[in-house]
Amino acid sequence: MTQKDDLASQTKASKLGPMQSIESDITPTKEEKQHPMLKLALEIGPLLVFFFGNLRGEWLVSKFPALSAIGGPLLVATALFMIATVISLVISKIVFHHLPVMPFVSGIVVLVFGSLSIWLQDETFIKMKPTIVNSLFGVTLLIGLMFGKSLLGYVFNAAFQLDETGWKKLTFRWGLFFLVLAVMNEVVWRNFSDAVWINFKVWGTMPITIAFTLAQMPLIMRHTITEPVAETEK
Repeated sequence: MTQKDDLASQTKASKLGPMQSIESDITPTKEEKQHPMLKLALEIGPLLVFFFGNLRGEWLVSKFPALSAIGGPLLVATALFMIATVISLVISKIVFHHLPVMPFVSGIVVLVFGSLSIWLQDETFIKMKPTIVNSLFGVTLLIGLMFGKSLLGYVFNAAFQLDETGWKKLTFRWGLFFLVLAVMNEVVWRNFSDAVWINFKVWGTMPITIAFTLAQMPLIMRHTITEPVAETEK
């Protein structure tokens, strides 16, 4: 049995060459395995804060009058979004000892465009943020595939462990999906009212994303690997 294991390892190593495998690149850290729900909460938490700020902006200003200095409800929500993003990244660094790639990139865009929105009192910048972020993610994922890298694994590594083919297919689908979200955001904010755009963010983007994620479960189940997990724990 040991000889078989050695032979399998040699065969795998010869196929991989000097490059690391997709599985080894995206293996979740010990902390991520222990706190998968915390990782997920830190990634979507700031977005939920932004949604709450959008929906309850006037109520927040009435309860905390100092917030009126920031601007209207959308700009107040933007400020809260920026604060929540920074807190999320700090906690990620402390707990997981590294900053997740996509939330980190998104956080930079949030801070830059959010600051411009508040400073110039122009909501256009924060409305363009989903377009910029989704386009950046979509293009990055697709370009990564062109170089043989399934970057999506760095996001979902704590939740799933897939084989190389599975990560490539999932990355391609998400790359296209991000680009579709970018186009949808542009269409909505440029052609409809703020209220419609906010409702689209809350009742449109999230359900569409959840539905798309659930639609990927058959692919995830087909390409899930369990043996590498068992071997590393031995």
